Amino acid sequence: MTDRDLDLRLVRYFTVVASHLHYGRAAAELRVAQPSLSRQITQLEALVGARLLDRTRQGTRLTEAGEAFLPRARELLRSCEQAVAAARRAARPSRITVGYTAGLIVTPAVEDLRRRHPDAEVRTLHLEWDEPREALLARRVDAVVTRLPLRTADLRVTVLHDEPKLLLVPVGHRLAGAESATLDDIEGEPVPRFPDPEFDAYWRIDPRPGGRPAPDGPRVESIEDKLECVAAGQAVAIVPAALYAGGVRPDLTTVPLRGVEPGHVVVATRAADRGRLVAALCRAARERLTG
Repeated sequence: MTDRDLDLRLVRYFTVVASHLHYGRAAAELRVAQPSLSRQITQLEALVGARLLDRTRQGTRLTEAGEAFLPRARELLRSCEQAVAAARRAARPSRITVGYTAGLIVTPAVEDLRRRHPDAEVRTLHLEWDEPREALLARRVDAVVTRLPLRTADLRVTVLHDEPKLLLVPVGHRLAGAESATLDDIEGEPVPRFPDPEFDAYWRIDPRPGGRPAPDGPRVESIEDKLECVAAGQAVAIVPAALYAGGVRPDLTTVPLRGVEPGHVVVATRAADRGRLVAALCRAARERLTG
């Protein structure tokens, strides 16, 4: 005989009796008559081929065979519950939340996902510049379209396309209206500093070519703070083209920045997540979000 021949109902009856070591209390929990419960246990013992419980004047106790059978019986019931739960999850409409950061449009990929998986509930969630990694690991989102830099430990990150960098200056700045600018043109200009060291170094291009440090600028916590500093003439900023090319406020303008590496727009997911919707979203992002 194999465990496939076992009646899981009988196995459950045994585990309840074993937990109480009392047929009367076990029968009450199971809502069956005590004589019927005794017959079920006898049937299970016949299937197993060993006596599992002894009933004496002092009460009920597990036999040596029952002691060996009990932990495996409980494991078998847990496995059955997990199998049922997995099947029910698969049968229910699936859900996915797609995060995105400022200036990045995820609509084409999201609409493609909804069209291909009409049973799925697809949500979107805007994230601040410093939230993508945390939001993924905390399972607030299942995928994020964002920009590098991004710490990639425990994540799977795919580059979708390059994105030019622009110089953001106040409208009265000496470079406003120029066809383009280089890092040499802003050699002495302060650039706002962000609290995240990797993000800060990336967007200030620090160090500059040749190893010289980028000039320090005002410390800011948000993109809105950065805009205010630039508009006030306290700094200039290096910014992603998609976020600022259309203009963000009338007292600021952008200038194409030459001689610097472009930025990278990426889609990121949890490294261990192999779900069908996550895979479908990543495929849609590669196909639809091409810059």
